[in-house]
Amino acid sequence: MSKLPGNAGVTVLGDKSLEFYKDPVGFCQQRIQKHQRRVFQSRLLNRPTTFICSVDGMRELLCKKSNVFLKDPTDVLTNMYGNNIVTTNGEEACLLRLSLTSLFTGSCLASCNDYISSVCERSLKDLSSSGQPECVYSVFKGLGTELVLGLFLNVRAEEQPELYQEITQLCTQHWHGLISAPVSLKVPLWSSGFCTALEAKDKLMDIIKDKLDNDAHGFVGSLASLPLPDPSSASQHLLLFISALIPKGLASLLTSFTLALSGDEQEETRRRARTDPDYLHSVLLEVQRLWPPFIGGRRIASEDSTIAGFHIPKGYGVMYVSHSVHRDPEVFQQPDHFLPERWSGRNAGQEHFLCSFGNGPRNCIGAKLNDVVLKAACVYLLKHYDWCLDPPTQDLQYKWLPVSRPTDPLSISFTRLDQTGSDVSNAS
Repeated sequence: MSKLPGNAGVTVLGDKSLEFYKDPVGFCQQRIQKHQRRVFQSRLLNRPTTFICSVDGMRELLCKKSNVFLKDPTDVLTNMYGNNIVTTNGEEACLLRLSLTSLFTGSCLASCNDYISSVCERSLKDLSSSGQPECVYSVFKGLGTELVLGLFLNVRAEEQPELYQEITQLCTQHWHGLISAPVSLKVPLWSSGFCTALEAKDKLMDIIKDKLDNDAHGFVGSLASLPLPDPSSASQHLLLFISALIPKGLASLLTSFTLALSGDEQEETRRRARTDPDYLHSVLLEVQRLWPPFIGGRRIASEDSTIAGFHIPKGYGVMYVSHSVHRDPEVFQQPDHFLPERWSGRNAGQEHFLCSFGNGPRNCIGAKLNDVVLKAACVYLLKHYDWCLDPPTQDLQYKWLPVSRPTDPLSISFTRLDQTGSDVSNAS
């Protein structure tokens, strides 16, 4: 059993949280190069932490030893969203997954298709009408927000515009609490971001409870009828499902998709994706590989264990970093290149090596729904538009927190395709 490369530092003074959260990709790249290993230790959130940057290490952490490396019960997500399928551990987490899975699979998932298609059309049909470039991240975030509020809460923008706007604003305030210092402080004329987020949470919970009590249709009605562990569980999960986190993740992937396929040099890629559903699937896998929307996830060792042959003491944190895992050269040749063809060649059938939405028995329960939405939006874009960067020269440097996207808003011009052309056949 080998000793972990790196240094876990000392309490407070040795903490590297600021350095990691400022540039998580650079943080990992520097240490991978220094140690010549894709597993190393440092100090994060004032806890000795093992960083996992390899596919094998990620799979061992999230699949083989998911019962050893557990979610942190003191995580800020617990404060902001309560006990739910993301924050719980052990038997409670298993029971929640068993209860909720039916809402995200089979006939429940299929019943969402028409609404998803209608929202994609309403949100994307006018991208070329103004003749001006669009800030695509904002467009896609709006699409995602309309989808989650309509699907999960039965609140539709065109039917209840005032309630829709109120919930959207509250979700934004609640989200900002996740990325602020967890200090609840209120003085005259000012309150902390975390305090404002908790107030927004209370208002959202009132709306959610009213929906659960009085709306028997759709997702809300189905959730209310499930055998959940306690009376507050349904409302806690709805709070999670309508959070700004989901629209931001969807907007991240769609922004990266439009960037990867923009311009004349990607015309053939767009044409193939437009006409070949299998190739579009490969394109979306490659987008997810290179630009995962979320940086990764954190676990706590509940007992002494190992990862990749390295000893992990009880109480250590373990952080898997999606960007680094997805560029593991042992698995992905030319890891920094956009090569959709890899998914029908060397990496065919290896989608389980990605961890954008977790992996193993604790992966994101809504991953299939995300795939349906992502494909629907991309099919609509490909069927109706060509697009390019406008202006052609932009700073495309990415930031990775809280979700991945270009640091400067990405500006893209869309040109509507001739609907009579043979090149616009539906890839759905």
